[in-house]
Amino acid sequence: MAHPILMPKPGQMTEECVLVAWHKRVGDKVEKGDVLFEIETDKSNMDVEAFEKGVLLKRVVEEGQTVPVNAVCGYVGEPGEAVPDAAPVGAAPVAAASVAKSPVAPLPAAAAVAAVAVAAAAVPPHSGDSRLRISPRASRLAADSGIDPRTIAGTGPEGRITERDVRAALEAASAAPAAAAPLAAAAPRAVASAPATYDGDSEDGAPHQMSRMRRIIAERLTLSATTVPQFTVTVAVDMTRVLALRTEFKAAGTALTITDFIVSAVAQTLAEFPDVNSRTDGVSVWPRRRVHVGLAVALPDGLVVPVIRDADRRSLDDLHARAAALAEAARNGALTPDDMTGSTFTISNLGMFGVDEFCAIINPGESAILAVSSVVPTPIAVGDGIGIRQIMKLTLTADHRLVDGELAARFLNALRRRLQDADAFRGDVLNG
Repeated sequence: MAHPILMPKPGQMTEECVLVAWHKRVGDKVEKGDVLFEIETDKSNMDVEAFEKGVLLKRVVEEGQTVPVNAVCGYVGEPGEAVPDAAPVGAAPVAAASVAKSPVAPLPAAAAVAAVAVAAAAVPPHSGDSRLRISPRASRLAADSGIDPRTIAGTGPEGRITERDVRAALEAASAAPAAAAPLAAAAPRAVASAPATYDGDSEDGAPHQMSRMRRIIAERLTLSATTVPQFTVTVAVDMTRVLALRTEFKAAGTALTITDFIVSAVAQTLAEFPDVNSRTDGVSVWPRRRVHVGLAVALPDGLVVPVIRDADRRSLDDLHARAAALAEAARNGALTPDDMTGSTFTISNLGMFGVDEFCAIINPGESAILAVSSVVPTPIAVGDGIGIRQIMKLTLTADHRLVDGELAARFLNALRRRLQDADAFRGDVLNG
């Protein structure tokens, strides 16, 4: 029997991947463990290996196509075996991705919008039901193309707008540039008597599509910000003794970063407060017995969050080595899906960029995130006098469904105590 080759699900939040390149042709011999094709996720590229041996009987998905996870990409089996006669998957996403290369793209922005308006003029209004029924892929294509989906008549069940409907509207727009031009030209006359306003089309550069990484970041953080009740709590931490200890370690040949101390203290505090290390959907709570800390790393196209697993069981030296290795892999695009999944808590550190204080958005699937600001020399009360201390602001953003203000405050105060206990860090290095 022919064995289907499925698009893997590299990460918890990954719903689709791009098949970048096939490494086998139809008829090629396949052994278990052979690389069949390369895929691109929102964070990195990875190879997909064969689980069955035989020959490659059919390639259902071609290079460059965007494919949902668990979709059939091809078949492996014995020579001459029959394979299911299924429609190719990912065809619609490819058409969506190629819109930018289609004749629609050269249209001026105003003409394209006007053309869509002309094409939509004959669209019958939606029924009395005010809900807009549109598939996720159609919604994404409409957003990428600048089309208001409310102007498109859906041909799916109960008037649902499909990706085919959006593409049809785009094709109508590209076929009607002549009709669009008069409409676009008429717009200034309609508002001639209105006060002058900012005209983004005339002053801004030509629009371009967001990168795949930026779109995924936008989708996930929008989901988090709009579905999770988030609140923040901030404390100021005196890092004077930690900085002195770091200088002492460096002179002795042990180079550590401020982030290393923070990760160590956070990991130990998460073990003390397991509720902050858990997650919830508002109905159920999933406790986590292990502490996996994600570290946000900035890249030119966005950011990734590599994960230090079992961070509470690692020494400072071990945390430093692992964090450095993950950051280097992130910048080289060499992170694996395992490196970026499974975090139970995330740290976002902007301390190196001169930030006094900020709030971060919770990473989906977690209950809190810590925003780390810069260490700033600050005059504060020291005993009966005033002294200059190295102060750092920490802001915890928490999911209020699971973490209350009192718990967030206790967590941050425990974290502050650990960061201000330089002797504990000294023992960690000496014993680690």
